[in-house]
Parts: sequence; C-alpha cells; structure tokens
Amino acid sequence: MTEREIPSQVWQLDAASLSDANKGLRILPRELRAYSRGIRMVGRTVTVAASADLVPVLAGLDQCGAGDVLVVDAGTAEHAVLGELFATEAVRRGLAGVVVYGLCRDTATLAQLPMPIYALGTIPRAVGASALPVTQQAIRLGDVEVHPGEILVGDDDGIVVLSDAELDAALEAAEAIQRREGAIRSAMQNGTSLFEQLNFREHVESLQAGRPSSLAFRVP
Repeated sequence: MTEREIPSQVWQLDAASLSDANKGLRILPRELRAYSRGIRMVGRTVTVAASADLVPVLAGLDQCGAGDVLVVDAGTAEHAVLGELFATEAVRRGLAGVVVYGLCRDTATLAQLPMPIYALGTIPRAVGASALPVTQQAIRLGDVEVHPGEILVGDDDGIVVLSDAELDAALEAAEAIQRREGAIRSAMQNGTSLFEQLNFREHVESLQAGRPSSLAFRVP
C-alpha cells in the first residue's frame, strides 16, 4: 500500500505541541540527542535491527529515499554503527534524519550536516560487517516500539512517534496549542504578564479548598 503524504502543517509543529495534544503518544528515549541543533525532523521510518553489525545499517540506508528517517536499533553499546561517510550519503539521498539507538562516531562532521542525527553517544570503535540484513520490521528503542512507515517528528526537545491515525487525532489540537503559545509569548514580549494570561491564583485557591481545578490559559 502506498503511504500517504504527511500533511504539510506538521513541519511547523514542535514535538512538545504534539505531546501536549496527546500525552499518550510514544516518545523515544530522552537519552537520544541530536548532534546538530535547531533542525526539525519530519519523516516516515525505515527500520533496521542492526544486531551489532554494519551490513544491516547499510541495507537500511540503501532502502531509504528522500524524506525518510532511518531508525536503527544498533544492538551494541560497544561499537559505532554510523560515521561521517554514512551520514554524508544520507544527506545526499535527502533523508529527513537518522535515529540510532546506539553509538556513532565522526561527530565533528555530523554536527555540521544539514540533517539531524540522533544517537545515544559516541565511540571511535566501529562494528564489523558480516551479518545478514534485517530491515523494515518492528524494532524497540528502549521501551518504545517503532514500526516501518510510522511518522517521526523531532526537534531539540526529542522525538515523537505517530501512526497516521494518531497524527490525524492530534493534529488540530497541536496546531491550536502552538498558535495559543505563540500569542501568549507575543503578549509577554509586549509587556503582559504570564500570570495575567493564566488562572494560576484561582487554580491554587481551588486546590487549597479541595475543589477540582485545572491549570489553564485564559486565551483561547
């Protein structure tokens, strides 16, 4: 089945806005950090179970096209499964990003690339290259299961994983959250206090009185 195009407005959304829209969405482990800052990542997953070997990772890259995100369960905490040549080829192919639940190397180069690469850390020692490839199967990154073709939205805060149905359900609310926070921030920059736009004092009074209450902004 042909995967549908990701709605264009997703590129304007922060991972935090999507998470606020549905707090049950999967979030990849917080230990995954990007080597470049300020680059947004939106794309569909191509998954790899590397089993501590380079061949599966290369096979996954070979299957990737423009806009894809390569997601790798490295299967090792002792060797790097990605370096500068691999990452440069990913950029050449137009990938939206690479996520490695494991280690990489050549990070000085990775930090300069116009594409986000997330990993758990670095080590100069590389894996071997002799295993048969296993790609496009469900993999686990920590406690989070990721399936081929799912949507990843990542930024400096982290990475949200969504099925198409989850994105459809969260999209409108996430857009509204981001618009509202933009308006609140603009008002603050123009001199309006955060507390004038938030029911903080009423919320605390209700909590003290034992009444049900929710912290909420006054702006729509």
